[in-house]
Amino acid sequence: MIVHSPIVTRRLATSTRVPIRTLATSSNGLNFFQKTQLPANTIIRFVPQQTAWIVERMGKFHRILQPGLAILLPFLDKIQYVQSLKENAIEVPSQSAITSDNVTLEMDGVLYIRVVDAYKASYGVENAEYAISQLAQTTMRSEIGQLTLDHVLRERQSLNVNITAVLNDAAKDWGIQCLRYEIRDIHPPSNVLEAMHRQVSAERSKRAEILDSEGHRQSAINIAEGEKQSQILASEATKFKQINLAEGEARAILLKAEATSKSIEQIANAIRNTPGGGDAVSLQVAEKYVDAFGKLAKESNTIVIPAGLGDVSSWMASGLSIYQNLQKSNATKDQNKIEETK
Repeated sequence: MIVHSPIVTRRLATSTRVPIRTLATSSNGLNFFQKTQLPANTIIRFVPQQTAWIVERMGKFHRILQPGLAILLPFLDKIQYVQSLKENAIEVPSQSAITSDNVTLEMDGVLYIRVVDAYKASYGVENAEYAISQLAQTTMRSEIGQLTLDHVLRERQSLNVNITAVLNDAAKDWGIQCLRYEIRDIHPPSNVLEAMHRQVSAERSKRAEILDSEGHRQSAINIAEGEKQSQILASEATKFKQINLAEGEARAILLKAEATSKSIEQIANAIRNTPGGGDAVSLQVAEKYVDAFGKLAKESNTIVIPAGLGDVSSWMASGLSIYQNLQKSNATKDQNKIEETK
């Protein structure tokens, strides 16, 4: 059992509370490094979760108190630093940065950090959060200075990654890890902003005109294609029509020729097989011969008159001689066909 003297009890009750700077949040936003007080040495302390207490003994680092129960020696032990191991969001104030094409931008951001080594965060730098926020500002200016305005607006994600990598490389000796950096707002000058608006408007007008011309072009192509298909179909229809007409005419001629052939064949058979058929044919030829001369005066002003117009018998003889010559010619053709067949 430990018995405390009145002097010790009085000194514990009146132990000095040294102000430190930590990051706190409020409903109005993120406030930097609000002042708070260190926990007093009451011998028995309970360390909250996700918190590291740095204890010094006689002014020298002694140990880091882990969450849970902790027992301290009076007078000798002192809680010098309190580090939160939670992820903290630090607001990077608005600042000016000049791009590689000489455009001044007003930019701000949010930095997300976490203490990974409470010892380094306490003894490696006077104020770790303030130091890394200043480093974030200078790094952002340096990265912005290497890019043009268009690249800054287009490559914000890669810019965030580059700033995070630089911060982690510099803050590893401070016991702080930069989880991510986010550019929140980018404010270009008013004249640059107006020029950007005009550029966007001109680009949209250009796209509208291009789309309109493309529409007219496609419409003309569709109309021409339709006319082409229409002419092709019309020509094919005309082609099939002419083919059908030609086939019809050919069929009609063939049928007419077959009918004429059969008719001539029947007449020839009738002449050969009928007694007196030759005389009848001679008479018919003579009648048609005379009838043909009778029609000459009706169809033309020019009349061809045979030399022996008064001799009808000579006309008939001429017609019969023509008929007989035709018969001899046909008989010769039939004889030639029979010999070719043999």
